Amino acid sequence: MHRNPRPRLRGPAAALAAAALLGGVLTAGATAQAAPRADGRLTELVNPFIGTQNEGNTYPGASVPFGMVQLSPDTGHNTGYDYGENHIRGFSSVHLSGVGCGLGGDLPTLPTTGDVTETDYAKYAAEFSHDDEKASPGYYKVGLKNGIEAELTATRRTGVQRYTFPATAKANVLLNAGQSLHRTLSSEVEILDDRTVRTAIKGSGFCQDTKAYTVYTVTHFDRPFTTSGTWNGATVTEGSKKSSATDARNGAWLRFDTTEDRTVEATTALSYVDAKGAALNLRAEGGHSFAHVERAAQRTWEDRLEGVKAQGGSDELRRTFYSSLYRSFLAPNVGSDVDGRYTGWDQKKHRAEKFTYYQNWSLWDTYRTQAQLLSLLAPRESRDMAISVLRIDAESGWLPKWGYGTVETNIMTGDPVTPFLTNAYQQGLLKGYEEEAYRALKKNADGVPAADSAPVGREANVAYLKDGFAPYIKGRPHAKPGDSDYDHGASATLEYALSDGMLAEMARDLGHDADAARYEARAQNYRKIFDPSTGFFRARDASGAFTGPADPAQSEGFHEGTSWQYQWMVPQDIPGMVDLIGGKDAANQRLDSFFAYDKLLADPAKTAREVWVNGPYAYYNADKYNPQNEPDLIAPYTYLSTGQPWKTTDVVHAALTLFTNGPTGMTGNDDLGTMSAWMVLSSIGVFPVQPGTDTWGLSTPAFERVDITLDRRYYPRGSLTVSAPGASDTDRYIQSARLDGAQQSRTYLTTDDIRSARSLSFTVGSEPSGWGTSPEDAPPALG
Repeated sequence: MHRNPRPRLRGPAAALAAAALLGGVLTAGATAQAAPRADGRLTELVNPFIGTQNEGNTYPGASVPFGMVQLSPDTGHNTGYDYGENHIRGFSSVHLSGVGCGLGGDLPTLPTTGDVTETDYAKYAAEFSHDDEKASPGYYKVGLKNGIEAELTATRRTGVQRYTFPATAKANVLLNAGQSLHRTLSSEVEILDDRTVRTAIKGSGFCQDTKAYTVYTVTHFDRPFTTSGTWNGATVTEGSKKSSATDARNGAWLRFDTTEDRTVEATTALSYVDAKGAALNLRAEGGHSFAHVERAAQRTWEDRLEGVKAQGGSDELRRTFYSSLYRSFLAPNVGSDVDGRYTGWDQKKHRAEKFTYYQNWSLWDTYRTQAQLLSLLAPRESRDMAISVLRIDAESGWLPKWGYGTVETNIMTGDPVTPFLTNAYQQGLLKGYEEEAYRALKKNADGVPAADSAPVGREANVAYLKDGFAPYIKGRPHAKPGDSDYDHGASATLEYALSDGMLAEMARDLGHDADAARYEARAQNYRKIFDPSTGFFRARDASGAFTGPADPAQSEGFHEGTSWQYQWMVPQDIPGMVDLIGGKDAANQRLDSFFAYDKLLADPAKTAREVWVNGPYAYYNADKYNPQNEPDLIAPYTYLSTGQPWKTTDVVHAALTLFTNGPTGMTGNDDLGTMSAWMVLSSIGVFPVQPGTDTWGLSTPAFERVDITLDRRYYPRGSLTVSAPGASDTDRYIQSARLDGAQQSRTYLTTDDIRSARSLSFTVGSEPSGWGTSPEDAPPALG
């Protein structure tokens, strides 16, 4: 999801130097790098600064996989950190990787010296240089120009900061409870003793105001402060122990004498339940030195990254690959406290029994790539994530669309929760929950949430069920905060139909045959918005008439895209879509035009940079592939269904050049790991071409060999090796493939194949071959 109501562009992407195929560039002038390590660990290949400029909206700070805390610097960009800025307003505890609107940034904490006179963090922000900045998984360090060095690390529910001050009697730590990356509705601060501060922060917003959430924090210092105080608005009061504010600046400051001992450490624990939860999290995960926590975080990340061992490829490719793998594990995030309690979407307290509760659901994005990658590499956590989504339905009455913390934001459109959950089912992650999940999905697919409930669900479902399409009604007032399916009727229709196709598969598996037939028929509703006069999908108004410009590059009614970009998003029935276009020859001609294929063959990287990419938020008015946004993520794999699978490799490998080892090295917003997961899966050569099912499309790996460790509880073989000896920029075409030594002519695998096999091997060459070109080799249509 790439919305940004206040885009801050740093220049056209075309201005970037072209990257070599499967290589990359380090942006000129970029000096911040992954912190070097001397022991050859995979963590030393990760560069957390990738995506911190040109609206990748990533963060370079410290976290552990799926951690509740993401402790990172905020520089003034509305999503947190922008590499082009040179002042840090604070190190705040909550960030989401790659979101397109201001979100999080709660409790920015900053070390200062001297008297405390200013309460606006935009004014007391500390200047810094990238020359004095380093980051690696679980660790961040910066030298501020006020003479203070700040270091960050984290556990699952705590963030730990270490400050090295100059020798002074006025070394301060400012805890700002009243300002964040989005609107802070109210805040309370309380200094409990000479080492401990407690806060409660109520926040709202994400692209627009939504229902409020509350995060509770407790910060404990490793040494007593000499004096302290609070501020409220512009008033600073020494000796004050409490302060509260509504929609205003509010915070606490603590002072230390560092004339002899110059180091101060602070541990902040979070809870979305209550102050007790924050205290319990601190007690369970705090109490350790900064060095201890930093080593543990690094070990945790090393264990995660070691699950995928890649051999071959350039150093640049390996760095971008492992950086993408790292970002794929940043979300969703733990939402339950150490005692299992969490705040549900009914705003009541619940307890997770025998699972960890997760939150933060960018489902319109993640259902296409990241959910599938996690089902392979983190199935235990993925199971808990799917159960958490079911808890949302059980406690609030409806499944989520885009959830932040304890609330629904209704950002983005369609029905993304269905393929998310059907994927979990198809990957074997919902054993014992199958019927509960199916009931929730059926309710979601066949109804609309009540007017007095927060979710919008399938907002246009009444019309869709009656007429077979979601109408595009321009200027229709929004009934609830967030996005409206009526504003994007054409793409909402395609999303609903996709979800119906995935749900039909699950219904059939579970024996709900009548439902399966009904959903299978609805999966064909994409045909209802096909305009034969243009040969493209097109929005229809409430009366059923086609509406908006006939030019498919100028289409209205499509969310963050055009008809050119959405025409391939029919994974449930690619053969049917191809027939609508006019057959395989017509489809291949259109695909070649879409990808500028002739130019791509001549110069892949230049085509990717100058033809495909036109800016981080350039969604509309284009007839070319947009690799920066979700509607096109599956598009390169359409060639698997049109008898020209080698072109999938050509397009995918060109798109991989957009991932580079510098601050601008992210293709669009990362969207909680969506784009990073695309990079990882496409580099391995196994991609979820039908999100929500067990089908994985194949293309030539970017590496000569990738060894993947799999959880034996879900994948009995325990590992899968994908190999392509001799694969290179020139030798990138599959000549043949073998699965455990047996010939594999199909251009896809199933999850059962992955469970039963130990090796997938490709023979590659310099020219396309006949591999995978027969009709029976293509991924099948559902049903």
